[in-house]
Amino acid sequence: MYHAGKDGWLFLTGGTNEVADQYRRVRSMDRVLRGWRRQILRRIRRARSFGARYLHLVVPEKLSVYEDRFDGLTLDPRLAPVRRLGTLMRWSWPGRRAWIDLLGPMRAARTERDLHYRTDTHWNIHGCLLAYRLVCRACGARPRVDFLDRPFHEFEAVLDIGNKLADPPLETVHNYQLFRDAERVGGGRLIDAFTAAGRLGELHSGAHAVYRNRSPDADPRILVLFGDSCANFAGNGLTAMLAETFREVHFIWSSNIDWTYVERILPDIVLCEQVERFLPRVPEDDFDLASCEAERLAALAAAA
Repeated sequence: MYHAGKDGWLFLTGGTNEVADQYRRVRSMDRVLRGWRRQILRRIRRARSFGARYLHLVVPEKLSVYEDRFDGLTLDPRLAPVRRLGTLMRWSWPGRRAWIDLLGPMRAARTERDLHYRTDTHWNIHGCLLAYRLVCRACGARPRVDFLDRPFHEFEAVLDIGNKLADPPLETVHNYQLFRDAERVGGGRLIDAFTAAGRLGELHSGAHAVYRNRSPDADPRILVLFGDSCANFAGNGLTAMLAETFREVHFIWSSNIDWTYVERILPDIVLCEQVERFLPRVPEDDFDLASCEAERLAALAAAA
């Protein structure tokens, strides 16, 4: 289900995550958010035990940012899960240091330029840049300032929410190629296999890539990023921006942390990025990247 707002804005309200229902004050959601707070605090402690800093970034839904673009939708953005979780995280000093508030800055910048695509669930380059700068601020890194000067490909496309309409609208996409100093030096088994099979668009959970930046200007630290489609392994998202900034970046497509992997790498920073609508599921942090890769490769081979 979707809501058609003003000026061509489309909002996801249903789907498997029943997005609009998350904006109601119900006990089940309160329990989930308290569960998230406990899990994040556990992550902070575990990362600290081997000298790493943990950071948590939730990418707000369009429903949480753009109520000024609604057209008759009765939904209270003050009940946004990301807002409520942020309030819980600020109850403790470790939580405040780990929590990166993106909702407030997005709402403050929403009248300056679009931060999301109007017919898609994802942010655009400007929303991603805002999040990137906040991540850099949180960990004391110097952000790159030239990403909008990088090459890009402009084209018209039907995007994910627009595709649900009987007459799907086209929207202009600017697909930036942000990689310049960083290159992939590890991981990539699933990326390469799905690319060779012509099925890269189907690759989500378990995608893994390691990037190294040999520029003398790169921040010397190692960052491990557990994320989703807003981070991604492509050259136009948050992972690419961070890889262009830090000496080494490991991306794993998962909201569930593989602590065996993290403790083997011993990074300086562990960052989890996830889209707000996935908050109703609190991960157990029992992810096994190697097993996931093996299972997905076997399934791909069986389908060939």
